[in-house]
Amino acid sequence: MGVMIDGVYQVEDPAPQTDADGQFRRAASTIRHWITPEGPFYPEPGRYHLYAAWNCPWAHRALLGRAVMGLENQISVSYALPRRTPQGWVFDAEGAFADGELGVLSLHEVYARQSPSYTGRITVPVPWDRDTQQIVSNESADILRMLGQGFDAASRLYPAGKAEDIDRWNASIYPEINNGVYRAGFARTQSAYDEAVIALFEALDRIEAHLADSACLVGDHVTEADLRLFPTLARFDVAYHYAFKCNIRKLSEYPHLWDYARALYALPGVAATVKPEIYKQGYFSPSELRNPLGIVPAGPMVHWEGPTERKLTLAP
Repeated sequence: MGVMIDGVYQVEDPAPQTDADGQFRRAASTIRHWITPEGPFYPEPGRYHLYAAWNCPWAHRALLGRAVMGLENQISVSYALPRRTPQGWVFDAEGAFADGELGVLSLHEVYARQSPSYTGRITVPVPWDRDTQQIVSNESADILRMLGQGFDAASRLYPAGKAEDIDRWNASIYPEINNGVYRAGFARTQSAYDEAVIALFEALDRIEAHLADSACLVGDHVTEADLRLFPTLARFDVAYHYAFKCNIRKLSEYPHLWDYARALYALPGVAATVKPEIYKQGYFSPSELRNPLGIVPAGPMVHWEGPTERKLTLAP
């Protein structure tokens, strides 16, 4: 994956993504401004344009926040092509994967407009501020928090009374599950893989037990923690189980987790953010280590629709 150094795109990233022990290490986000009612990035309808990719789970967080908060008409989106190229995330000149905002053909062209000159990896999601002509943030957790607070006076996704519980779940979900599937899939040694995959399924087992007596991760209403977990669940059986060797169990073999995942899918706007066929194109793209021939499997068929035991909603 490429990187930008002092505003200039480099096809080869000189920094390794795995340590000497074979463990995958994710680079930290570096653009972290905030959209707040106090400004200077105000939550104004039509001010922001989101750069995303359907198959990226981190971008999925932002797309979920946009959907469940009903912000589709306030924040426009450009979707990158499912597979990265040596130019990173790229766009078509026209069609569903074209950039209708700045007319760029690659995401690094958006980062090149950042001032001061940007150094770091080129990632989605990023909200582009039309007023100041810059990226607001490239940290997906922050972006989801902004959508749930900056644009919602009630802070329904992150209510003050539940903040401590939400933070506790977030602190577990990211390293063990969201990033845990990548630590398993990108491991370069058996010991690194074993450590990651065991921690992943232990975390899933704990959530399965928790959901036996709880509608959501925190109380009876959907919060930020649920939306941070869902992108991994949406990709689990169709991609991570096979492409990343996270195959001790399928998500659909967990009765409570599977019911919960499908109940989240049934929330207004969420189904439109789930694209299994695009996930397969991305996760089974050509890779010397994981899929040298680049063959995309026909299955599995994952059935998200249908009745669920729980009916989930946002807090009123």
